[in-house]
Amino acid sequence: MTEANPLLTEFDTPFEVPPFDAIKVEHFLPAIRLSMDQAKSEIDDIIANSDPASFENTIEKLEASGESLQRNASVLFNLNSAETSKELQQVAQEISPVLTEFDSEIKQNEGLFARVKTVYESRSGLDLSVEQKMLLEKTYKSFVRSGSNLDTVAKNRFREVSMELSKLTLKFGENVLKETNDYELVIEKESDLSGLPQDVIDRAASLAKENEHAGKWVFTLQAPSYIPFMEYADNRTLREQLFKAYMSKAFKGNDHDNQELIRKIVALRSEKSNLLGYKTYADYVLEERMAETPLKVKSFLNDLLEKSMPAARKEVDEIKAFMKEQGVDHELQRWDWAYYSEKLRKKKYEFDDELIKPYFELERVIAGVFETAGKLFGLAFERKSDIPVYHPDVQAYEVRDRVGNMVAVFLADFFPRAGKRPGAWMTSFREEKRKNGNRIIPQVSIVCNFTPSSEGNPSLLKFDEVKTLFHEFGHALHGMLANTTYGSLSGTSVYWDFVELPSQIFENWCYEKECLDLFARHYQTGELIPQELIEKLRSTVTYHEAYATVRQLSFALLDMAYHYDISGNSATIGDVAAFEQEAMNATELFPLVDGVNMSVQFGHIFAGGYAAGYYSYKWAEVLDADAFSLFQERGIFDAATAVSFQENILSKGGTVPPMELYKRFRGQEPTADALLKRAGLVR
Repeated sequence: MTEANPLLTEFDTPFEVPPFDAIKVEHFLPAIRLSMDQAKSEIDDIIANSDPASFENTIEKLEASGESLQRNASVLFNLNSAETSKELQQVAQEISPVLTEFDSEIKQNEGLFARVKTVYESRSGLDLSVEQKMLLEKTYKSFVRSGSNLDTVAKNRFREVSMELSKLTLKFGENVLKETNDYELVIEKESDLSGLPQDVIDRAASLAKENEHAGKWVFTLQAPSYIPFMEYADNRTLREQLFKAYMSKAFKGNDHDNQELIRKIVALRSEKSNLLGYKTYADYVLEERMAETPLKVKSFLNDLLEKSMPAARKEVDEIKAFMKEQGVDHELQRWDWAYYSEKLRKKKYEFDDELIKPYFELERVIAGVFETAGKLFGLAFERKSDIPVYHPDVQAYEVRDRVGNMVAVFLADFFPRAGKRPGAWMTSFREEKRKNGNRIIPQVSIVCNFTPSSEGNPSLLKFDEVKTLFHEFGHALHGMLANTTYGSLSGTSVYWDFVELPSQIFENWCYEKECLDLFARHYQTGELIPQELIEKLRSTVTYHEAYATVRQLSFALLDMAYHYDISGNSATIGDVAAFEQEAMNATELFPLVDGVNMSVQFGHIFAGGYAAGYYSYKWAEVLDADAFSLFQERGIFDAATAVSFQENILSKGGTVPPMELYKRFRGQEPTADALLKRAGLVR
């Protein structure tokens, strides 16, 4: 008897969460191909309709089509990021260009576009709601931006380019993951562990045992292993070794080298935008962003750079002087920065992460995040064992509102493993929408790579990890509290330079005593984090903030160099390292290091959705600092301000232009004043 394919039926699980334990790799290809056929049939029905094109029989029908295809594809690609295997990667590589071609076929279908265009051109005479108008606008634009107005030859080339890009960007991410997993630093002498905190040493010993190096210590390129080593290890030679291993990922001229992929991706993106009549890929992308044009972005970045670079140079000079004080006579190198920065922070503020980590036990921080969301938005989280998960580490929750109504399903996946890509992100297995008048609850997930527990010790988070959890949870709130009619306008389906506002504003609560008192208790004694430590934590907010700003700006300028500065058909990259060096030259604070490269591991722009959009992190910081200043004025848990933020920002998704939403909440357009003040760049 042939085994049933669970992806071909309705999910008979709590809240229709994917039945992960029943889904096998071999189920994906047949299920996605079959659901693609079903979606094609639904599209054909729209085109064949003999009635005149209307919003209901064309735009809404198109929005509702392909539901099972979207569901099955989201399961595949979410697992490919969080719990992948060689076999799953092969499936993703095979199906990704097919899905891209399918999308192009729909968006370039002349009969379908004719109906969409008819509705769009008659929009002024239609009695549409604000959300319906936005859906119509975005639907029409999506066809135009996918080549519907091109001639046959150009349409075919546009499809070829799109398919090739889908394969190349997947391969880029796979290479970075492979290079990350393939490296380990094995330490045999206990003296080489000098300076490292005991819990970091214990985890390295546990990792060594897991990796068949019993009696030794293993460090990897995963953040919870790499970062503390760079901050605390006294052995400079080993810091240099680990730094160079980290920064040379996918830059070794081997099968996992990403340099040629970058050249191809940049050239194809440029060609794609040229086909549509845009000068550069950045022009194409930014048409659908708050920033609107590459020149505005460049001006924004250069203005911030002008304000932050002098302060960053002073911070670097301060570290150099501190090293001399310590009797160190070697030149400050990149693998020295985190180490001496941490030592100076400890000296200046009598503070380091080891002082506060005992107050940030992961389970308590999770509870604190939930309680913060409860105080602000009336949400309650209940962990459930009957909701399916894709790995034993994943925690599943029911999310309910003040009166007990189901709001969302929330999945949380915290620890690094071989099948998970580096970093932290929020995603969803199903978007919120309305169907037959009923709200379909979203299935939202956050994925992180936090410090895991070790033998005899719970998972204790660095403060940066606490901020990361609040950040990703802010994204999750955007998805969970969505209250829209159409899935394509729901939750985080907003302009990419607006999507970081909910995440970045939520980080601000981490510094507030009223919030920290909800969860920051010593894991052994239960003592609340002392006011003295909170004050020390807050006093370090601006410590090396100029350096951090310049670092972010360097990445944003590199992104714009790839997608704007080499404009038009001349978008060819020769030497990736030389190109990167020139693009980041204005932000350089250290001696150059041979054999390392940022571009080849820059997954945000070459394997994610941030191409010509990395600036949005700094852009959203302006929004979040300005927005949080209202909470500071009125109280960080002020009910009216929280309700306004929920109603005007979190619930609306992409149904209203973002600046209009922001002004509804804040009462004015944002200014950079609050950000510059918070960063210590102005008094």
